[in-house]
Amino acid sequence: MKINIRKTLPILIPILTFMLFGYTGGKMTKKSKNELSTEELLSKMTLDEKIGQMLQVDSDALDTPEDIKTYCIGSILSGGNSEIEDVSPQGWANFYDKLQSYAVQTRLKIPIIYGIDAVHGHNNVKGAVIFPHNIGLGCTNNPSLVEKACKVIAEEIAGTGIDWTFAPCVAVPQNERWGRTYEGFGEDPELVKELSEAAVKGFQGKDLSKPASVLACAKHFLGDGGTTNGTDQGNTKCDESTLRKIHLAGYISAIKAGVGSIMVSYSSWNGQKMHSNKYLLTDLLKGELGFKGFLVSDWAAIDQLSPDFKKDIEMSINAGLDMVMVPNGSKSKNNYKEFITYMKELVGEGKIPITRIDDAVGRILKVKFDMNLFNHPFADKSLTAKIGSKAHREVARECVRQSLVLLKNDNSTLPVSKRVKKLFVAGKGADNIGMQCGGWTISWQGEMGQVTTGGTTILQAIKNTVSKNTDVKYSLDGSGSEGSDLAVVVVGETPYAEMKGDREELNLSDEDIKLVEKVKQTGIPTVVVLLSGRPMIIDKALLNADAFVAAWLPGTEAEGITDVIFGDYNFAGKLSHSWPKNMEQVPINLNDKNYDPLFKYGFGLKYDHLKAKVLKH
Repeated sequence: MKINIRKTLPILIPILTFMLFGYTGGKMTKKSKNELSTEELLSKMTLDEKIGQMLQVDSDALDTPEDIKTYCIGSILSGGNSEIEDVSPQGWANFYDKLQSYAVQTRLKIPIIYGIDAVHGHNNVKGAVIFPHNIGLGCTNNPSLVEKACKVIAEEIAGTGIDWTFAPCVAVPQNERWGRTYEGFGEDPELVKELSEAAVKGFQGKDLSKPASVLACAKHFLGDGGTTNGTDQGNTKCDESTLRKIHLAGYISAIKAGVGSIMVSYSSWNGQKMHSNKYLLTDLLKGELGFKGFLVSDWAAIDQLSPDFKKDIEMSINAGLDMVMVPNGSKSKNNYKEFITYMKELVGEGKIPITRIDDAVGRILKVKFDMNLFNHPFADKSLTAKIGSKAHREVARECVRQSLVLLKNDNSTLPVSKRVKKLFVAGKGADNIGMQCGGWTISWQGEMGQVTTGGTTILQAIKNTVSKNTDVKYSLDGSGSEGSDLAVVVVGETPYAEMKGDREELNLSDEDIKLVEKVKQTGIPTVVVLLSGRPMIIDKALLNADAFVAAWLPGTEAEGITDVIFGDYNFAGKLSHSWPKNMEQVPINLNDKNYDPLFKYGFGLKYDHLKAKVLKH
């Protein structure tokens, strides 16, 4: 048959154009190379291969690493206490490469993406730099510094081969009883919005394909910081306008910054679990906000939807979940195999449409192409040597300096002269890296003592700072302070993380209160340094302190504290949370009716510049 080109060309052009370009809002938009690669790969995949991409298995839950190849598993994580035997940088890199080697043996050679809770540094790695938790970074109110910090963290993560961090937490904590308060930047949505964007930019960089960039994960969508009584995994009760006004800001800015993944919250909104909320996950997040990345569940979170695991899968996937975290400790030992079986059944029964599967897998594959994983699936060992480097520690030290908030400074007790003759140091937090770092440090809940992160304690930092003629004496219980010229007493919370960190009472321990009283009774000027993941009830300790510093959970670089209390730098931190007078005021937040905190949001004292300069030398 003879074709008349002149007549058929007007018909062929639109068809060919549509094949090469997508159709969006009435406008033709050119598809990127990665989008075209995603479509091509997706078209070659079997249902089994697609389901495997939607699965994330904890490294401890794998029956055998061979299952990565057998089931085409798309993602692995090490969560909570799933540490490997060798937590050195090289140990992690070797472990990552071993698991990745099974993925690239699959028919389509689709690499895994490996996730970890690197929430304040690469905190599961020996020798990594541990930064202040987000509550401290919030007090810096410095987006460029937060971006710089997250860039360093990304480099350390990438140095172990791992390519995905479950951070930043963009929660807006509204109740200090919540044990995850320290994971959020602060109580003000505008602050969270600004710093969330900075964090995503730091982790992902300008180009996610670069070796030192890692995939960020904004979490936990949505409203986790607003649960009743601050109960972890609880219920946020409010209308939609309030939900959006308080809790959505960080996600809007994270999406603006190009965040590639978002983790869904355990919590509920007005009684409905987030993992089943199609309106919020699909209509709002993917539709209205235009989120192009993928949604991942929290740890075994879909199990909370119903007593029926198969029904849990159906509800969560149809609600918009793209990847399901199926770790050990769920409803059976081999839960990931059950997941695969049930998914195939649900598709066969028409209860999960193949279009929903293709959307989820397409989102995941697109991110993997963006990360250049197909071309560079293994660890870049050139980055491994940078983990724990001096340059990285200097960035963390700067974060510590800017995060400290001076709450009281009677009689210009601070700054302390480096030439002080006799300096007394006391308290359980003074010589304790684990307490400085808090939760999510090597182990899930953190631990007291000299954990394997390395770093500098407050006591050691003091010794490194004062003159060689200064006599520094340390006592855990405060005994022997008599005759000293000044005391630094370090008190506060012992490490905790989610669930176990929820508290009904936020008073300082009797032990800490008595310690401050004991030292003060000797008549020497007393500086109290508080290590905590939230504002606490400090009235008695504050009364007996000449100076009081909120140091939050500063991490491994305590010389950032001594930089300021000895006057080399001025205080810069401002409260990212309103500070309550007593438990009757909790919760207390900016713009509350009858707002009358002990210290207002944004409070923070500074030195007189001339005096600080004089005492510097």
